[in-house]
Amino acid sequence: MCIAVIGGMDRLERHYREEAEMAGLKLQVFSRSEVNMGAKLKKADAVVIFTNKVSHRARKEAMNTAKLNNIPVFMHHSCGVCSLRECLNCLTMTQRAPSAAAPLSKQA
Repeated sequence: MCIAVIGGMDRLERHYREEAEMAGLKLQVFSRSEVNMGAKLKKADAVVIFTNKVSHRARKEAMNTAKLNNIPVFMHHSCGVCSLRECLNCLTMTQRAPSAAAPLSKQA
């Protein structure tokens, strides 16, 4: 599963990647707006936006791309590692939920 992080702090990027790796997820980090960011976001399974450390342009582009491609968006005001960890835990729990809800087979 690939998660895109929009915003955040450059100095925390290494820690963001470590948290994603521990959760078994691939992470794309966009700490500022980039050329063709929308095209790069199309490959993501979910988008996390840190609203206190992101430009309006980057947020708007991420939101538009996510909406057009039916990608879930999680917005957090703080950009700390703990905020990302909580979001990644939520994503991994929702990823596992459908398989846990599978019907049980009949036992003979």
